[in-house]
This record gives sequence, C-alpha cells and structure tokens, in this order.
Amino acid sequence: MTTLTETTHAGGFLVWEAFRDYTREVVTIATGGANTVLQPGTVLGKITASGKYAAHDPAATDGTETAVAVLWGKADATTADVNAVVLLRGPAIVNANDLVLTGTPTQPEIDAAHAALAAAGILVR
Repeated sequence: MTTLTETTHAGGFLVWEAFRDYTREVVTIATGGANTVLQPGTVLGKITASGKYAAHDPAATDGTETAVAVLWGKADATTADVNAVVLLRGPAIVNANDLVLTGTPTQPEIDAAHAALAAAGILVR
C-alpha cells in the first residue's frame, strides 16, 4: 500500500480572516540570503532599504528582524525576486504550529515575532 505524505498547503496556517481582499497583498520576495525556497506559513520581515520581503531574521539589522507578514504559498526566490501573496494585516488568526520561522529562534524571539504580527492584527494561537 502506498503511503501518502502530505506537505503544507497554501494558506494552511490560516484559522480565520475577516476579508481576504483586505488582509492579503502581493509583495516582492527578495532573492538571496536565507531566501531559497520559502514554504507556506513562513514569517516574513520587510527589508527597509528595498521595501521587499524576506524570511524573518531576529538577528538581522535590515528590517527583517521585525515580523510583518506570513507567506501564503510556496515561493522560490533562489535565483530572482518573485511576487508572492502574503497575509499582511488582520483581523486574522493563524495557527502557531503551522508557522515557519527560519533558523533556530529562541522562545523570546518567537514571542517577539508573534507580538509583532499581533501589532498588525494577525493573532497567533
């Protein structure tokens, strides 16, 4: 018998959102750095200099140290910038277990990312 291995789905992290046309936006994911192939639910920060988005990095000093959005679907920024849909603002609720934080963040860093998302109206439960 074949075993089914289910991977993450676009938007699978979402528990609830008020209006999808309000809470989601198309943004540019920057190539390079920790951005290789980002999975749905990846927490993102916004690069201050370019206005592009990249994987949230608590140790960074380029703007990505602050969590501001959650990637909706898979995005491959390995060789070039790509456009992607993100959950950018609330009101919305997301499942903490389905969020992807790159690297090995500490619990205080995870809590800070969740608090930053909450400031945008995205509650992590």
